[in-house]
Amino acid sequence: MESSQRGALSLVRLVAGCLIVVGLLDVGLYLTKCFASHHREPVNYLTVFLDFIPGLIGIVVLIKSKAIAEWLSDQLE
Repeated sequence: MESSQRGALSLVRLVAGCLIVVGLLDVGLYLTKCFASHHREPVNYLTVFLDFIPGLIGIVVLIKSKAIAEWLSDQLE
């Protein structure tokens, strides 16, 4: 594996990891808002799903990271 492919793979994995963290933080903050308030709000599962969409995209990108990194490396050359 060339250095440009390794760099692209590292970049893709970093972006995927950031997307997963953003999705988890978003869901965690929403659930904290629902459970920690004095007036307990019911959990809206659609909101939880929509908040976790970046996390799902991050998981897909992490699974396909090798192919995305190869494509990105080819585009940069």
